[in-house]
Amino acid sequence: MENYNPNAIEKKWQKHWDDFKPFKTEIDKNKEKFYALIEFPYPSGEGLHVGHPRPYTALDIVSRKRRLQGYNVLYPMGWDAFGLPAENYAIKNKIHPAIITEKNIQRFKAQLKSIGLSFDWDREINTTDPNYYKWTQWIFIKMFEKGLAYKKEMPINWCPSCKVGLANEEVVGGNCERCGTEVVHKVKNQWMLKITEYANRLIDDLDEVDYPDKIKSQQINWIGRSYGCELNFSIKDSEEKIKVYTTRPDTIFGATYMVVAVEHPIIENLKDQITNLDEVINYKKEVLKKSEFERTELNKDKTGVELKGIKGINPLTGKEIPIYISDYVLMTYGTGAIMAVPAHDTRDYDFAKKFNLDIVEVVSGGDISKEAYTNTENGILINSGFLNGLEVEDAKKKIIEYIEKNNLGHKKTNFKLRDWIFSRQRYWGEPIPLVYCDDCGWVAVPEEELPVKLPDVKEYEPTDDGESPLAKIESFVNTTCPKCGKKAKRETDTMPQWAGSSWYYMRYMDPHNNNELASRESIDYYGPVDWYNGGMEHTTLHLLYSRFWHKFLYDIGVANTKEPYMKRTSHGMILGDNGEKMSKSRGNVINPDDIIRDFGADTLRTYEMFIGDFEKSVPWSENGVKGCRKFLDRVWKLQDIVVDEGEYSKELESSIHKTIKKVSNDFETLKFNTGIAQLMTLLNDFLANGKISKKDLSTFLILLNPVAPHITEEIWERFKFKGHIYEQQWPEYDEEKTKDEVINLPIQVNGKLRANIEISIDEEEESIFSKAISNESIKKYVEGKDIIKKIYVNGKIYNIVVK
Repeated sequence: MENYNPNAIEKKWQKHWDDFKPFKTEIDKNKEKFYALIEFPYPSGEGLHVGHPRPYTALDIVSRKRRLQGYNVLYPMGWDAFGLPAENYAIKNKIHPAIITEKNIQRFKAQLKSIGLSFDWDREINTTDPNYYKWTQWIFIKMFEKGLAYKKEMPINWCPSCKVGLANEEVVGGNCERCGTEVVHKVKNQWMLKITEYANRLIDDLDEVDYPDKIKSQQINWIGRSYGCELNFSIKDSEEKIKVYTTRPDTIFGATYMVVAVEHPIIENLKDQITNLDEVINYKKEVLKKSEFERTELNKDKTGVELKGIKGINPLTGKEIPIYISDYVLMTYGTGAIMAVPAHDTRDYDFAKKFNLDIVEVVSGGDISKEAYTNTENGILINSGFLNGLEVEDAKKKIIEYIEKNNLGHKKTNFKLRDWIFSRQRYWGEPIPLVYCDDCGWVAVPEEELPVKLPDVKEYEPTDDGESPLAKIESFVNTTCPKCGKKAKRETDTMPQWAGSSWYYMRYMDPHNNNELASRESIDYYGPVDWYNGGMEHTTLHLLYSRFWHKFLYDIGVANTKEPYMKRTSHGMILGDNGEKMSKSRGNVINPDDIIRDFGADTLRTYEMFIGDFEKSVPWSENGVKGCRKFLDRVWKLQDIVVDEGEYSKELESSIHKTIKKVSNDFETLKFNTGIAQLMTLLNDFLANGKISKKDLSTFLILLNPVAPHITEEIWERFKFKGHIYEQQWPEYDEEKTKDEVINLPIQVNGKLRANIEISIDEEEESIFSKAISNESIKKYVEGKDIIKKIYVNGKIYNIVVK
């Protein structure tokens, strides 16, 4: 028999899968569907590195196994292909981003096929395809019609290098996450999506899905729901009021000063009364240079300026209190103003100490300036008038009643979540399908005119004034109003990369439908996604945005469930062999093409699943790759020890049933490493036995197939087993045959372990007792003593009690 040659075998089977399409799926109501989804990649020019195949292979294993169990499996792949990298590369190299994107997709696709992933390539999608983004635009129009898409002038994060507005999540440490340039702030008219309308549902509906607690916590913390009240502080000698939101209205008697955001309208409204206006304006200019992250960072020096000439009035004490502006209060969160209670808030305390402001304790034991500080969530109210003596929760209720009764404010639920800034002033994105008419305002492009296509132009550099490159293209901009027929102008901002990835899972269900996003039949059959795996870095915002879009589609009767993904899991990264994250700058990136060339795709797949706990990050190891190749070499050599017997070999039967049970469970619970280890153990048993039956071999090949599909199909074919492995049934185990016939039983004397003896699993208790007392290690503890009790826990332990 010739040696194992993965390069020849793998190309042969990949061609077979291309030609015969065994992983293609269609609606079959006689079969239970299983929809497995992985995050579709951005096709960068760098191609795949060995971290990409880890999640792809994991759900490929689950998908292959589920097909063998009779499920109708949808396991699709596509491309999240809009975005800044392609556009920046295009600008630098004078190559159209569409050309770059197409080239990158071809490379990615070839790499994925070389790994042997069982995607249904007939369902491939591409977010830059007009047939796809037609429906992204359609969803946006529906949101616009329902009032969820609106335009608002507001300060945005602006990258001077990329010349583009950035969402908060695209700013890291005050810098653009893409190019590293320091972000500045400028006011821009932006399209917004009202995700806050869904804030409660985005939290409450997490009860209906199977997500790990850490993912649910990320969602909940980002949304940041809190319960409190909104109340008004009057300003001395003025009709103006400052509205604040607080989750601790019970501490209002301890509010000794106020802080407003530098953008707060009170500054403009009362500028004639503010005696240090120049100082205030100069401070505001400095603050606006900072990102929101820098402004709210806890571990930084507190800065601020008092608004001299005006005073707030504490509505409960009636006292005049100073008003400050400071960077740590944001106009985009809450009301843009806070009542500061320095005795019971660390940030307020630090600010008060810096500016020598009053600190009044109002919850007993909760003054953070004292050594005996205790959490203020519990405690008794003091220095608080009619609240004195009440516990915190009772005080909250009483003060809210008082506030509402006296028209000072009202109870309110608040969220940290803000509406989604949806505009991008770039070329390479989905055009926003709206036109502006002086008479009719903003009007949606009629559905029959979708998609609004990106014009094919040579110039796509961002403009210096911050407008989209599309604004320079008169043939695109100038149009007529769909409502009145008069002259109108198209919106020239484009959508963010998040747009196409928020609903792509639904298009996979019916990717070639020109009449609707997906047919009712397809959605009802394939929806929702049963299992979605992706990186932890996407379990907050991508997941949140996608769930929001899905809930909207559910509300308008398109989606058939409240949640898009029934199960969400995440994988750890594969690090470089130096234990650091793989990156070109660190020089530790490993190309899967090289591993496939030198060791084979099945080796790559096996190693990536055997490398360690799937949910944890692990360093790459060349020796580990070589070890997995040796394992497959030994699998290949099984062909030499097959004898022509029909049933399981009697001496191997228990090991085979144990392996079926463990592999079946481990592949479904992300324990791929221990499942493969069990297959390695069974292989050792086979080789130690010196011979195996065809039944032994065929079961082993089916169990290994999801991990190493090429080598297993090749051996299957060589033995002329029926059909192909992908047409077979997943083996079943007999629970009785997974139990050991002989076990080591611990023997205790007076509760202390003294020996282990070998017994048959069904051995009688008297026989076990005879073996135990004749054991040399037990004899010395029982000879000459009275045995007063014998306790046997079947198959677990035997305890002899003596005196």
